Amino acid sequence: MTDYIEDPGWELYRSFLAVLQEGSLSAAARALGVTQPTIGRHIDALEAALGFALFTRSQHGFKPTEAALALGPHAENLALNAAALLRVASAHGGDGSAVRGTVRISASEVVGAEVLPPILTALRVAHPQLVIELVLSNRIDDLLLRQADIAIRMLRPTQEALVTRRAGNITLGLHAHRRYLQQHPAPQDMRELGQHALIGFDRETAFIRSFMQATGNLQRAAFALRTDSDLAQLAAIRAGFGIGICQVNLARRDPGLVHLLPQQFVMQLDTWVVMHEDLRGSPRCRITFDALADGLQAYIAGDAQSDAGRP
Repeated sequence: MTDYIEDPGWELYRSFLAVLQEGSLSAAARALGVTQPTIGRHIDALEAALGFALFTRSQHGFKPTEAALALGPHAENLALNAAALLRVASAHGGDGSAVRGTVRISASEVVGAEVLPPILTALRVAHPQLVIELVLSNRIDDLLLRQADIAIRMLRPTQEALVTRRAGNITLGLHAHRRYLQQHPAPQDMRELGQHALIGFDRETAFIRSFMQATGNLQRAAFALRTDSDLAQLAAIRAGFGIGICQVNLARRDPGLVHLLPQQFVMQLDTWVVMHEDLRGSPRCRITFDALADGLQAYIAGDAQSDAGRP
């Protein structure tokens, strides 16, 4: 005979996930905006319903048991699905004459902070009842798990259950601010980069390894400033710290930035707008998807036109 476990309810799993992620009742309470005793009651109730301990209590916090670690991914999926449910629900109501609701977009740091704002502004003007959740991350959020409704990816998607549209190639190049170049003569070839303060990555990823293969001598040990934040790298270039990599089209907006060695160093980011095929019929997602794809294509086309007009 199998023991029957009564459904504990989402609120208990929500508190469990917060404690699992935060490591203590107090931190979980702060994260969820509730009281610590409430979190404690939820954990006790969930353990009683499941029939086993989820955490080992100590002076240093709550240490998850093996059972808690096994349940963690499922609780995360519950949280993602609950958030997706609310986004779908937000599209309904009203008189039905306007596109409305919440759309969650995942994009890399620089694209999200530097490229998307004017695109999203125009979208909001056209559809004032849309609400945008913008996640800035260099990770590839999994659309199949509803971590986002729409993602902008710098590689071609491979999952079949996705709607995709290619925006084109975003060009990257080496740049420095004129203030830096006033103190340090611009390199004449790639070998002279070793004489400069270089700005680059901290930890290796698959993309970084392919980048190192393409550039040869731009290795981690050569960087005077190491950070995995693309925004921090861009800010350091603008501040005159040294030479780093940024989008050519962005650099053209700042007269203080100089494109270095354009004939010797160039990288292309193959850029795609992607969403789950189940959202194809959603007006809020379809309109946002098209606006992002059109806006990014225009941004990239402006880059190409600038290249064509350069002697």
